[in-house]
Amino acid sequence: VAAVPGMVGGMLLHCKSLRRFEHSGGWIRTLLDEAENERMHLMTFMEVSQPRWYERALVFTVQGVFFNAYFLAYLASPKLAHRVVGYLEEEAIYSYTEFLKELDKGTIENVPAPAIAIDYWRLPADSTLRDVVMVVRADEAHHRDVN
Repeated sequence: VAAVPGMVGGMLLHCKSLRRFEHSGGWIRTLLDEAENERMHLMTFMEVSQPRWYERALVFTVQGVFFNAYFLAYLASPKLAHRVVGYLEEEAIYSYTEFLKELDKGTIENVPAPAIAIDYWRLPADSTLRDVVMVVRADEAHHRDVN
């Protein structure tokens, strides 16, 4: 779901740029990079959690609904849509901070980082889930600032 805003914003700005024959000022690339980064967050945590079929179905369904809702919201007011994303990113930062606290307390096992995370973020080979959560939280802070 988190990858949807960047994809929708990037797609709509791409179409606007083509229609108006104007450069986007780098916003298309920025938003599509954000979408790709959020996709990697999903892929990483799917690797860690190994979701069941119904959890995957839930992600698929929510993504479909959210894509359409965000698409309409972005058409109505891109500024408001970005502000909402900024707020959601702030909440994500808080959630990852709480996740780190649970890892530090031992409530959640600090397992080795999945290979996909080590490759994507160029983490050391001995990285753990805590290291992954730290870089993901930093990504979310960047997304908050962009939006």
